[in-house]
Amino acid sequence: MKKQCRSCSEYRRCKDSFTSWIFFIVGLIATIAMRVVTVLMHIDPIYGKIAWYIGIGGFLFFFIYKFHVSQTRAKLINQHDLENKIARKSKLSEDDYTLMSSLLCALSSRKERINYFFIFGLSAVALLLAIYIDFIK
Repeated sequence: MKKQCRSCSEYRRCKDSFTSWIFFIVGLIATIAMRVVTVLMHIDPIYGKIAWYIGIGGFLFFFIYKFHVSQTRAKLINQHDLENKIARKSKLSEDDYTLMSSLLCALSSRKERINYFFIFGLSAVALLLAIYIDFIK
């Protein structure tokens, strides 16, 4: 599988490029920042505001990057008319198979799964902390 990925057009995105790691880290920092806002607001409102700005700013950059990646992939799918070819069960060219392989490779990103785990896990922790601070404490 790794050998196939090296020859695909999405290899830069599939492999852990420096740019993808930067945006991955920005996304994680934004996720953490947004999840600690409530706790920090109870410590000192200025810390809560700083965390909020870091979170919103980080998400802005992260999702601009994700949007660009999605748009690039959608453009490739449209250029190759892949949706129609698949729907009609048309014969795919070698380039079509390479593109499909690269798209599938990109969809199986390990960083993406880690990011979702962080969002889910930290959201659960933030929710429990907020309930504790607001209702139990």
